Amino acid sequence: MSPPKATLFDVDGTLVDSVDLHARCWVEALAHFDVPAIFGDIRLQIGKGGDQLLPGLVPPDLLAARQEEIETFRGDLYKRDYMARAKPFPGVAHLFERLRGAGLQIALASSGKEEEVEVYKELLGIADLIDSATTSDDAERSKPFPDIFQAALRKLGLNDPAEAMVIGDTPYDIESARAGGFASIGVLCGGFEDLALRQAGCAAVYRDPQHLLEAFDDSPLAKGLG
Repeated sequence: MSPPKATLFDVDGTLVDSVDLHARCWVEALAHFDVPAIFGDIRLQIGKGGDQLLPGLVPPDLLAARQEEIETFRGDLYKRDYMARAKPFPGVAHLFERLRGAGLQIALASSGKEEEVEVYKELLGIADLIDSATTSDDAERSKPFPDIFQAALRKLGLNDPAEAMVIGDTPYDIESARAGGFASIGVLCGGFEDLALRQAGCAAVYRDPQHLLEAFDDSPLAKGLG
């Protein structure tokens, strides 16, 4: 496979240190609906959208009656009490500058709300470095389904998954990429282990965006896949 024309970046856990925040928010939100949840168990599910995460946590009758209410409550809670605590991982803006210098398009492939994506773009200092971004409005199904990466590809004006490479931090990102026909790169900054990412199917693993920047010339982004 030749080097890609475009990069599709997951955001939470890949570019922004927010995984623990999302997990704590879910625990608090579920407690509001009298659903007990353990932080460690929830953290292992972060990377999935609420539509994929909730069925394993909420009793079926409650889920059927109040799923939308639960997801709305959690989203509002995250925006109000958690989002401002998110921190950027090192090297993101410089990595994006390197990608643009190499002629690659850049899309944020996020399932977050539009306001959340806009906040993160400003936090990371990348608003002028990306070509497009997705939000939850762009995909009917969340990861591990491939919808969000397919939507990000279309927003770049591309049609062939072979023209783009996904960068993500969870096995769900990698599984989603694989389901859509995309090659992928993993980063460890979201908390999942190297082995979990490789077993899900990624071509290479780096510590974080800074490490990917430092190793760019020898990475699949520059050399493609052998």
